[in-house]
Amino acid sequence: MSLEFRPAAELELGRLAGLFTAAYEGYLVPFAIDEQTLRFMVDVYDLDLDASRIALLDGVPVGLANVALRGDRAWIGGIGVTPFGRRRGIGERLMRQVVDQARDRGARVVQLEVIEGNEPALALYEKLGFEHVRHVDVWILDADPDGAGGAAETEVDAAHERIRSLRHADEPWQRDDATVARLRAIEPLRALGDYGGAAIVRPTPVATSVIQIGADEAAARVLLETLRREGSVNVLNLPDDEPAAEAFRALGGRVAVRQRELALSL
Repeated sequence: MSLEFRPAAELELGRLAGLFTAAYEGYLVPFAIDEQTLRFMVDVYDLDLDASRIALLDGVPVGLANVALRGDRAWIGGIGVTPFGRRRGIGERLMRQVVDQARDRGARVVQLEVIEGNEPALALYEKLGFEHVRHVDVWILDADPDGAGGAAETEVDAAHERIRSLRHADEPWQRDDATVARLRAIEPLRALGDYGGAAIVRPTPVATSVIQIGADEAAARVLLETLRREGSVNVLNLPDDEPAAEAFRALGGRVAVRQRELALSL
């Protein structure tokens, strides 16, 4: 059998989305990627499809590794191999290829997240030299129309300035300042600010997603209580030592996915 690696840009976006979904079959957290979602990742997370790679076994796509690039930083936005192509070392070769691509494009660090309990993936990343940075969680807070609240609507720029002034650690890739800028270019965002804190959120048909939040625990509780009066609230990859994580916990929120954030210095 012949194995080759090609830029992901050579595969039509819809087919690439189908490969992405197939490569995650049987994953700890099942999910499906459609063309619209993949386009969102390209536009908002800066996936570089020329630097990303697909693996072809006898000409058939069997795996992919997505890499996003922002200056001297890179992020792995999904890697997987279809059941047919597994246990052949393809995942490791894909990872090595995209790390090399990131290095060649000036990246000094590569970041990624791995779901807690995914020991084979963690072992691979550690083999490649990735090191643990912190735990990050996906939180969900159910709606409470009769709950408390009281935070006021504010301008996104004012909220962003307040959040940056309170920030004590880098935001995860999917919620950092570049992501906020990309989102604002394609859709309106909302912001709340009061009681010494602020939040920038993205309304969706399913829930209100917190993009960034800066506050102590008490202020974060007010912000989240205000949001949950309108519907459920979620946040992606919130570091477990953030005050907002304590606020989610105090309000009865639940962790849907727990991950480790890892980084590789190049």
